[in-house]
Amino acid sequence: MAEAVLVDFFGLKFNSQKNSHQALLKTLNAVRYHHAAKAKFLCIICCSNISCERDGAHNHCELEASNGLSTLLRGFETVSNPSMAASLYTIKQKIDEKNLTSIKVIVPMHRKTLLKAFIDQLFTDVYSFEFEDLQVTSRGDPLKQSTEINMITAQEVEAIQNEIQTYLRSLPALRGELTIITSPLISDIFLHGFTTRTGGISYIPTLSSFNLFSSSKRRDPKVVVQENLRRLGNAVGFNVEKFYRIKTDHANDVWIMGRKEPESYDGITTNQRGVTIAALGADCIPIVFADPVRKSCGVAHAGWRGTLLGVAMATVNAMITEYGCNLEDIIVVLGPSVGPCCFTLPRESAKEFHNLDPECVRLFDSPNPYVDIRKATRILLERGGILPQNIQDLNQDLDLCTSCHPDKFFSHVRDGLNFGTQIGFISIRE
Repeated sequence: MAEAVLVDFFGLKFNSQKNSHQALLKTLNAVRYHHAAKAKFLCIICCSNISCERDGAHNHCELEASNGLSTLLRGFETVSNPSMAASLYTIKQKIDEKNLTSIKVIVPMHRKTLLKAFIDQLFTDVYSFEFEDLQVTSRGDPLKQSTEINMITAQEVEAIQNEIQTYLRSLPALRGELTIITSPLISDIFLHGFTTRTGGISYIPTLSSFNLFSSSKRRDPKVVVQENLRRLGNAVGFNVEKFYRIKTDHANDVWIMGRKEPESYDGITTNQRGVTIAALGADCIPIVFADPVRKSCGVAHAGWRGTLLGVAMATVNAMITEYGCNLEDIIVVLGPSVGPCCFTLPRESAKEFHNLDPECVRLFDSPNPYVDIRKATRILLERGGILPQNIQDLNQDLDLCTSCHPDKFFSHVRDGLNFGTQIGFISIRE
């Protein structure tokens, strides 16, 4: 049984005649009879064709009350906006507030494919949808129902995408202004930075507001993440069409851009101008590498497994091998990550960090010692030949623990599986 039921009246034309109201009453009565007992959210999507009135910042759809319709409507929430994108996004917020995932959509047959195209853009695989044909007819005055359209054109898909993008661009930033942390060690020939969690449009609490990663297991769709990324590109000055994220595997593989892209990798290097590369982070360390002499750069994602596997030095070695970089020229900046105050591992796993250096582990004799992946990363970089003064892991808020600072950063340790993601990024100016 569906947790939420949406009735799509968007675009239907109802006249003021009695039989039209009777048809509407019959339809809504059936919906309420079948779903009111179980569903936690009953919603009507409508527009000005039915008669909408604007009340301050909120839109209310007023269906003319007669023949018991007014009483019946009290069991439904109505959402009315000038565009379908705005209506569905508003409904999505209401569904997310109630933490619902199972949704039934009752929709006119001729609009089903169109509505599915909107839903595919605005919802992820967290949600399950089923569709039912909306039958609205009345004696002697049927409200016309067209036959089902099974396909929409490429132009229609593009129009849907444009409508959604236009709406998302109109939304205000949440939780404050977009804030980027930079390092004075990195030359101005590069654009670079580490994002925080403010200044985006993601509204789900653990993803709010500048989430920069979407997956089938999260409620933030790709279109929202893409809008956050667009705002970042505009603020920093990079081209979002030439933006590449790592494909995390918590290992030490590195993609040298220009070669065949692996299925997964935790490091990227490039010497191409105008291309932005990025490492994800939400407790794991996003690391940025820059060589101003050879004009090349890299990023790496270092969780505890990747740290032990040497992903940081693997990225350095890729830059040396591919671009002729010298160890003494490479700058390495560690972005915000979970600190040793909050990160624990089972003793068997922590033992590997203790073997690296006892200072990487606190309370080693406990079942779950505290581990410092930042210290371990610096140790491995220095042992690999990176100059200590060319490594920045402190200051400029870089050393703040992501778990301890919910106002600034996302954190898997703190927020659980539905966590948001920040990034470290770099590109060579064109």
